[in-house]
Amino acid sequence: MATASQPSEPNGEREAGVGRTVAKAPDVALELDPDAPFMGDNHQAYFRAKLHAWKDEIAREMERTRADLREGTLREPDSADRASSETDWSIELRRRDRQRKLIAKIDAALRRLDKGEYGYCIVTGEPIALARLDARPIATMTVEAQERHERRERVTRED
Repeated sequence: MATASQPSEPNGEREAGVGRTVAKAPDVALELDPDAPFMGDNHQAYFRAKLHAWKDEIAREMERTRADLREGTLREPDSADRASSETDWSIELRRRDRQRKLIAKIDAALRRLDKGEYGYCIVTGEPIALARLDARPIATMTVEAQERHERRERVTRED
C-alpha cells in the first residue's frame, strides 16, 4: 500500500538565513513580517494563505486515500500478508480521521480570522507569539496558557 506523506505542519518554506517563513498558496507568496502591526492586513493575509494551503494539501491527500481505497482491494493470498495490509489500511484511515478533525480546526481558525479574533489567546486575550502561530497556525492559546491547561488536564486525569 502506498501512503502519502503526512502534512504534520502547514505548507511553508524557511528562507535561508532570513528567519522568515513564506506561506505559499496558489499564485500567492507572502512573507510573515515581524515588524508589521500585529494581526494587521499583512499578518491576516499571510495566515489566511497559510491556512488555506494547509487545508488544500490535506484535502488532496484525503482524496488520494479515497482513490486508493476504491482501486485497491485486498487480494493477498497469504493470510499474514492480508492481515498486514488490513493493519496498514486501518492506520491510514485513523490518520485520515485525525486530518478530518484538523480541517475542522483550520476552518475554525479561518472563522476567527474573519471575526478579527485570530492570533489572540482565548483564555487571556493576549496576543499569541507570531513564531507560535507560524509553527501552529491553529493555536488558540499562548504557550503559558497552553501549559497551564495541560497541567490542569494532567492533574484531573490522575484523580
